[in-house]
Amino acid sequence: MSPLRDRVAAPSTLPIPVSIDGVSWRPVTVADIDAIFDCARAIDVVEHPHYVTSREEIEEDFGHSYVDLERDSLVVLDAHGAALAYGLVVLHPSQDTLVRSILMGGVRPSVRGRGIGRELLAWQGARALQQFAGSDKKLPGWMIVWTFERATGTVRLAERSGFRIARYFLELRRDLSKPIVAKEIAGFDIVQFDASQSEAVRLARNDAFRDHWGSQPTTEENWNEIVARSTFRPDLSFLAIAPDGEVAGFVLSEVNEEDFAPQGFSSAYIDLVGVPRAFRQRGIAPALLTRTLEATVAAGLQMAVLDVDAESPTGALGLYTHLGFTEANRSMQLNREF
Repeated sequence: MSPLRDRVAAPSTLPIPVSIDGVSWRPVTVADIDAIFDCARAIDVVEHPHYVTSREEIEEDFGHSYVDLERDSLVVLDAHGAALAYGLVVLHPSQDTLVRSILMGGVRPSVRGRGIGRELLAWQGARALQQFAGSDKKLPGWMIVWTFERATGTVRLAERSGFRIARYFLELRRDLSKPIVAKEIAGFDIVQFDASQSEAVRLARNDAFRDHWGSQPTTEENWNEIVARSTFRPDLSFLAIAPDGEVAGFVLSEVNEEDFAPQGFSSAYIDLVGVPRAFRQRGIAPALLTRTLEATVAAGLQMAVLDVDAESPTGALGLYTHLGFTEANRSMQLNREF
C-alpha cells in the first residue's frame, strides 16, 4: 500500500463558508465552549434524547493536545453570538492499523434546512483530506461520522457526501430490578478499580481491544481524561487480577446524573469491558459484569447501560444478552475510506 498522502487529493486552502446570509463562520476559541455546549444540548433533544452531552465532554473534545483549533474547528454564529452549528475534525494520534479523521459536531435543529450542515460537512471533509495529505503512513485512511439511526437527516447528508454506513452499534440496557446471578471464577481476585493500577488497566485495554473493528490504542492523554472525569465511578468499576498481579480483565463505569431525566430512570453507563487475549475463555468478563451489576444495585440505580458493536468478533453481544441486557437504541459509524 502506498503512503496515505499519495492516495488523496487535498485542497491547499480552506475558504470559510460565506454563502448563507445572517451567519458568520470562524474557528472555535476557548471562549466559545458555553455557546457550543448550548448548541450541543439542542442537538441532543432531536438526535439522542435518551442522554445528554456534558460540558466536560465539550471541553475535552476541543482541548486535546493534538487538536489545532485554528485549523481543525469551525463555529457558526448568528448576529447575537449564539452558536447555530459547530464542527471539529480530529486526526487521532493512535495510528497502529488505521489513520482516522473523526468529524464531530452538528447543526442546531431550529436552523436546519438552510444549507449550514451541507457547508459545514464539506469544510470538514476538505480539512480531513488535508490531514490525510500530511500522513506518510502506509495504512488505510478512514474519515468517520458517528450518529444515531434516528438522526435520519444527518445520515442522508453524510451519504450524499460520499460516506457509507460501515457499522452499527447497539445500546443495551439491563433492568436491575430483575435477579442477578453472580458468576464466580477461580484463580483471580476481583477488586475495585484503584488509581495505582490505572496504567496497567490502560495497557490491558489496548491488548483487549486490538482485535476489535476500527479500534486503536488509547493514549495516556485520552486515558487520563477518562479516569479524571467527574462522572467516572471507581466504586462501580472492577478489575480481575491474576496471581502474578497482572490485570486479567476490567469493567469501567460512569454515572452522569443529568442523563436520568431524559432517560426516565437512573443508571450507570458501562464504558469499557475487556479481557486481554491471554485470559479469555475463563469466565472473567461475566464475573466482572455481575459484580458490577450488584454494585450498581447497591448504589441505588435502576439500570445498567452499555454500547456494543453489533458484529463484535469476541461474542460480546451474546454475553450481554445472556446477562439480561436488551437493545434500546442503535447508532452507526459512517466512513469514507482511502
